[in-house]
Amino acid sequence: MKDNELQQKVLDWYRARRRDLPWRRSADPYRIWISEVMLQQTQVDTVIPYYERFIEQFPGVESLAKADLSAVLKAWEGLGYYARARNLHRAAAVIVREFDGFIPKDYQTLKTLPGIGEYTAAAIASIAFGQPVAVLDGNARRVLARWIGLTEEPRSREGKRTLKIAADRFLYGSDAGAWNSAMMELGAMVCTPQNPRCDACPACLGCQAHRLGATDRIPLRTPRKPIPHYHVTAGLIWDKDSLLIAQRKEEGFLGGLWEFPGGKQEDGESLTECLSRELTEELNIRVEVGEEVCQVEHAYTHFSITLHVFQCEYLSGPPQALGCTRWKWVNPAKLSEFAFPHADRTVIEKLLQGTRS
Repeated sequence: MKDNELQQKVLDWYRARRRDLPWRRSADPYRIWISEVMLQQTQVDTVIPYYERFIEQFPGVESLAKADLSAVLKAWEGLGYYARARNLHRAAAVIVREFDGFIPKDYQTLKTLPGIGEYTAAAIASIAFGQPVAVLDGNARRVLARWIGLTEEPRSREGKRTLKIAADRFLYGSDAGAWNSAMMELGAMVCTPQNPRCDACPACLGCQAHRLGATDRIPLRTPRKPIPHYHVTAGLIWDKDSLLIAQRKEEGFLGGLWEFPGGKQEDGESLTECLSRELTEELNIRVEVGEEVCQVEHAYTHFSITLHVFQCEYLSGPPQALGCTRWKWVNPAKLSEFAFPHADRTVIEKLLQGTRS
């Protein structure tokens, strides 16, 4: 199949079969930017309600730039990968300050903004502004790898080089936005990682992996290494009817989110010793550690945890923001006003159901 024939078949398929997604109903570069960031490592069905609420709350670059980071993180709560939200907030401020509130059209300029790498810059430049640059997300890489019968691992240096050449070769430059969207849609809906639907693929006659019967072997997959598991403590620290919460430092993991204070258990340390040490290091307070009230299992991308939650009574020491940005005493009924990580949100649900003894 000739390249131009393949391109036309894919574009015709996309125009006839594409999903009706909210960000596809607008040519607004801001909305395209928000959707592309949200879709990084997150499934479409999960993103849709977050996207709609986020756009309603922050309808443009100016409103996002003016918002307090805590409000942005609260709107993002539960979507994960919170660095995306922090970078959106930072980039909006840069766009207002340096580009008069207009998102740059140029691919290279887009890459200078916080949180915008090659993939996101290419998606915005092509879909929002029609710039002839190819998008290489996971879906597009898989489609291209099968089309050309890639023998290298896609993320290896040689694999990346070969896929970049292929992406530029097949790019339909006169409508790059539609082409890139079609490639990503094809990978999401037809050319899936497992059991691709080759009978429904508009490009199967030009696909080397299909011709060789090798769609289960292409692209090559590197076996995943076992991820480490950690035991982490957290304290429900009471002073009368108020709970102590702390805000994580913005530059760290889960930066800017609130949490029940605590931290990771060290070798040779009991859980209660761990919690007491962490509270001293983070807030310089003394507490009476009581019973363990619940455990929460949670998996992140590169590690998993068991969160051990203890009832604690505050004893002494005015809290100091040593290992956190700030702290607050709050009534449990007000906890919903703050953005928490997923594991802590699970704790809040249990707490509000009457966990405290």
